[in-house]
Amino acid sequence: MDWDHFRYFLELARTGTLAGAARRLGVEHTTVSRRIQALEKQMGTALFAREAGGHRLSEAGRQLLPAVEAMESAVLGVERSAPTPGGGPSGLVRVGATEGFGTLILAPHLAKLTHKHPQLSIDLLALPRMLHLSRREADIVISLERPTRGSVIVTKLANYVLHLYGQREYLARRPLVAQREDLRHHAFISYVDDLLFTKELQFLDQLYPPERFAFRSTSVTAQYEAVRAGAGLAVLPAFLADRDPVLARVLPQEARFTRTFWMSMPAEAKHLARMQAVWGFLKETVQREQALLVPGGSAA
Repeated sequence: MDWDHFRYFLELARTGTLAGAARRLGVEHTTVSRRIQALEKQMGTALFAREAGGHRLSEAGRQLLPAVEAMESAVLGVERSAPTPGGGPSGLVRVGATEGFGTLILAPHLAKLTHKHPQLSIDLLALPRMLHLSRREADIVISLERPTRGSVIVTKLANYVLHLYGQREYLARRPLVAQREDLRHHAFISYVDDLLFTKELQFLDQLYPPERFAFRSTSVTAQYEAVRAGAGLAVLPAFLADRDPVLARVLPQEARFTRTFWMSMPAEAKHLARMQAVWGFLKETVQREQALLVPGGSAA
């Protein structure tokens, strides 16, 4: 049987949709469909149940999955032992990160890494949601919560600091904020509560629980733009907001929060040259960016 068919089977099992599997494999969704049909014909049984929301493993598919995962592990073992043409890391590494950190801190550096290693390709998923190694959504995940399940390699990447910010013109025309109680005179911007993907992004309840929000979004960059437009106050990462002269910190001593970025990858992939190259590069890059992540230092 063709191992390539099984790759398509694995990705569809993990993502649940033809479009999701196609993105992971870098092909059209019709190609995924065609490969699955070919495999099902070879196996003589349906491996997926087609539903309105996507594809769900059939009983035959669930029985097949462990064997195909073992095949994948064997292929990874061959990749680890095979010499790399040209002497440098090659292949695709998909990095998942939070939206602001991925866009502002990682993207410029990862682009340079591909210049250093021309045979290396990087997918950066800078998204306002949690990415899962177990579903193969990414090869390396940078998250706000330390993974506690699965066979993964985990390291603390860095702390970063957030503050409460407002647009300078907005602050000039609204009552002065000298203490927490003064925040009752102000509008607030934040995340959408029922779509919040981690408790680590809950800030305002510790500071001043607003009665209502002027603007909410799942996107931190959308919140940043709303603050710049004078819609209200928001807790933003210092690496995003401090560089903007339009914004000013509010209650800089009290409204200061520290969070941690954790980096993880599957233990089975730790020996792959491409994974080692990206993993080490990310650690070095973030170390060099400490002044942006923790302005003034001291967030140990």
